[in-house]
Formats: sequence, structure tokens, C-alpha cells
Amino acid sequence: DVQLVESGGGSVQAGGSLTLSCTASDYTLTIYDLAWFRQTSGKEREGVAALTTSGGGTTFYADSVKGRFTISKDNSERILYLQMGSLKPEDTATYACASDPQWWHLLANYNYWGQGTQVTVS
Repeated sequence: DVQLVESGGGSVQAGGSLTLSCTASDYTLTIYDLAWFRQTSGKEREGVAALTTSGGGTTFYADSVKGRFTISKDNSERILYLQMGSLKPEDTATYACASDPQWWHLLANYNYWGQGTQVTVS
């Protein structure tokens, strides 16, 4: 099974930056479509950024993070990144990466998920 492990979460002041990493256990990160989601208690999971490997590396962002977050990956290291800047308190959430051979855009239908990493903005 594909295993994804996030890291890089933590606490940061509003206006600050943080970069999350998602390390894959196998080569699938290099060929699957990928995304980052976030979730807070009592709310549905929200897709924040997606990257279509099959579509030539096109990226998509939720309106709430557009211009502040950047999704990218390093195929040689099998790592997916989420660079977050100009962070706001409303960005506080548990962030999880996801992958799937099928493209799901920002829908939470991806087949493989990491356990999540907490980001707190104060």
C-alpha cells in the first residue's frame, strides 16, 4: 500500500510562513495526482491545493489560499510540498496530503492519505 507521511506542521504567528512536506513510501508520488487538504474540528475536509502529474504538472488552488500557498514536488526525493505564506488564523487546521492515479482536483476522493500534521496560526 502507498504510505504518505506529512511533516513540518507547527505553530506560527499570523503573517508568517511554513512549509509542509509529504514523503511517499514508493514511486507512486512521481506518477499519481496529488493534493493537500485541511480539516478543522466539526468541519468538512477542504481541498486547498492539487497538482496533476498526468496533466503536465498543472496546479490548482482553493480561492482561500490562492496567491499564498504553493504546491510542488520533488520526484527524486518522493516528496510533495506545500509552501504556505501570509498565514492567517483561519488557516489553522490539520493538513493532510493525498494521492491517487485518478484526478480528483480538490475533491476529497483520493484513495491514499497521510495521517495529517497540525498547523496553528495565532
